Amino acid sequence: MGGNMCISSRKGEMCMILQFSCSNHKSIRNKVTFSTIASSDNTFEETLKPFSNVRVMRSAVIYGANGSGKSNFISALGFMRNLVSESIKHQPGQGIFQAPHKLNSNNVPSEYDIQFVKNGIRYAYGFTIVKNAVQNEYLYYFPKGRQVKIFEREAMEIKPGDKYKNAFEVSLGVLKENRLFLSCAANYTNIKEIEEAFLFFQDDIVVYNPHDNNWTEYSIQLMQQNTDIKNGFVEILQALGTGVKDIRVKLEKTRLTAKDLPQEMPEALKMLMTSQEANMIEAKLIYDEFETDLMVEESTGIKRLFEVICPIIDIINNGKILVCDEIETSLHESIVYQIVKLFNQARKDRFAQLIFSTHDTSLLDSSLFRRDQIWFTQLDKQRATDLYSLAEIKNVRKTENLEKGYISGKYGAIPVLNRNFSFDDALNKQ
Repeated sequence: MGGNMCISSRKGEMCMILQFSCSNHKSIRNKVTFSTIASSDNTFEETLKPFSNVRVMRSAVIYGANGSGKSNFISALGFMRNLVSESIKHQPGQGIFQAPHKLNSNNVPSEYDIQFVKNGIRYAYGFTIVKNAVQNEYLYYFPKGRQVKIFEREAMEIKPGDKYKNAFEVSLGVLKENRLFLSCAANYTNIKEIEEAFLFFQDDIVVYNPHDNNWTEYSIQLMQQNTDIKNGFVEILQALGTGVKDIRVKLEKTRLTAKDLPQEMPEALKMLMTSQEANMIEAKLIYDEFETDLMVEESTGIKRLFEVICPIIDIINNGKILVCDEIETSLHESIVYQIVKLFNQARKDRFAQLIFSTHDTSLLDSSLFRRDQIWFTQLDKQRATDLYSLAEIKNVRKTENLEKGYISGKYGAIPVLNRNFSFDDALNKQ
């Protein structure tokens, strides 16, 4: 995965997450705050992107023991994204999903706040949910660095900013307690700032969980639409020494007939399956003297590589943000290392972000990450998640062995819950 990969970028567009906070979301009880704004540390200064009066990091990694809240933090960001995109579809009486901390009552609000940049303009957006309904919501933006109110919300009351006094009449007509006003206004106004904020959530944040998402069809579509992505994938396979010369993919919609289905299948199910279009996919890896079926004959690692690399190239091409839980699943550590480098070392005229959780301690390398790029989760005595960065810990040298320090427990967030655990001892107690 070298610097010559076929990657382009959208001109004049720049999207980035600056900060994200949440509270009362699953194991996250008290407010935690994550930031991509760089500290004063000048390590890898060339990888940072200047914006306004700050420098922004291109990647960040989150470590912690199983059950410490890494995935819950990722899910909170995904929840915010999905609610903005989808809440306009909520029907009367349909409550907003709320997953509070186990020790909190139903009256405790869940809060989500984000600061982001869309097309070179900073926005601040957030909302609180209580009893499965929206309690508060706000949207500001910062043209020329000054805060301008677009709207504030208290329950069902909307307070527009001075510039937007008469802009929301139609949107108010579709507002419900289970709908975010940003979703309503994006669909029923033509306000540029509203549209930009909405599209940031809908298009620019890509949340991926290898256990829940399958990007195989998506990857084939990308390859069919863009030969650069196809060539980039082949280039990566060749760099890995696989011997692959080319790839041939096909995705087409088809309608099954009764002959295509097992004879013993119930008639009702046959009718259902033959009444709908299905995607027929094909992916063949071409070697010197033979070809293989990617889905049937290749290793799990190659299939996972196919599934994630094409979307990653697209994300970098289009300056998006990839938020990924357990990125290392079925991928070799060297591949993950190269993916991080791909984001970190992109050209200055290109900007995409990678925020991910992992258990792979080999990535804890001071040649790959600044200290403020490394984050940890750990549980307190009330089983509530705390989130903090390595930069907040004193006496961490730039040159120290970060992997060794983490495994030894120097930074908290101990990766193994009980290092002295023995199966033999546990079973002998039976």
